[in-house]
Amino acid sequence: MNKKKFLFYIKVRTALNISAGAIYDELYSVCGDQAPSYTTVKRWAKWFREGGEEIEDEARPGRPVTETTFENIEQVHLLIDDDPHITIEEVQEQTGLSHDTVRRIITDHLNLKKTTARYIPKDLTDFQRAERVRICKQNLAKFQEESDQIDALSVTDVG
Repeated sequence: MNKKKFLFYIKVRTALNISAGAIYDELYSVCGDQAPSYTTVKRWAKWFREGGEEIEDEARPGRPVTETTFENIEQVHLLIDDDPHITIEEVQEQTGLSHDTVRRIITDHLNLKKTTARYIPKDLTDFQRAERVRICKQNLAKFQEESDQIDALSVTDVG
């Protein structure tokens, strides 16, 4: 059963002056764990007793569920590709999305993290790891070569 059917059933049973407890027992005996909780049945029964008519959900305030769409994810991705140094605030201004939505898209959907004011992938590929090792070895060799040259120099104080 879906929520609309539960609401309709509770509305009809409440109109027949059946208590919330009895309605809950009936629903639970038929639907088991799929039935709404006793507290929910009680709240809905009270709402119908007090003149509530609508079975449809009313609009609620808050973030729209559709903010994290494929189009928005792609838009944020393109902005970051164009400028890896872009801030969340700049993305927010350019897209019109909320700060939390932009952050969620960047971390959860694009799987990026900000390092030294630049977005980079959280997980490196095997090629990227190998390239990092190669560059580090190259830098280490340069450092060792230069330190040998410095040791060969003798510095005297002329006064």
